Amino acid sequence: MAAEKSISSGFAGRYATALFELAKETNAVSAVLADLGRFDDLVTSNPDMTRFVMSPVFSADEQLRALEPILAKIGVAGLAQKFLLLVASKRRLFAVRQMVKAFKALVDKDRGVTRATVTLAETPSTKALETIKAALRDVAGDAAEIDLKVDPEIIGGLVVQIGSKMVDSSLRTKLNGIRTAMKEVG
Repeated sequence: MAAEKSISSGFAGRYATALFELAKETNAVSAVLADLGRFDDLVTSNPDMTRFVMSPVFSADEQLRALEPILAKIGVAGLAQKFLLLVASKRRLFAVRQMVKAFKALVDKDRGVTRATVTLAETPSTKALETIKAALRDVAGDAAEIDLKVDPEIIGGLVVQIGSKMVDSSLRTKLNGIRTAMKEVG
């Protein structure tokens, strides 16, 4: 499984890099980013679309015929449309989400943006969110962008990830630490 992930990450990165370079040459980075975001949101939110993208059962022709009207309906056009159709024609649609993620990372790097993922147990108030953003900007700079995730399983606290660094101050982790310490005492 790990080898499969690295292989798909490799070609996903190459596809994303080629798209980014072409988008940059044609001054279409923002448009491509928005279009890929819409497509990724559709795949994420629609289980049927996820199955369609991931399934090896569909031929390249079937995926192309189905994909064209879907892209038109959600307003994906231009370079992003051509890219997604190319990916489908090459039987690489199963890795499109990795390609989108890699493209977003290239855009962030080009723009000098540091992306932080903040996971909370529940949706924060506006005031709490502003406090979190201010603290992250102090650490990561003014170009810090926050991706907010809600995961009730962390119970409370928050988990912050910036690049490869992570700080887990969730209540779940603290309780697990107490549980482990209690087992060692007993």
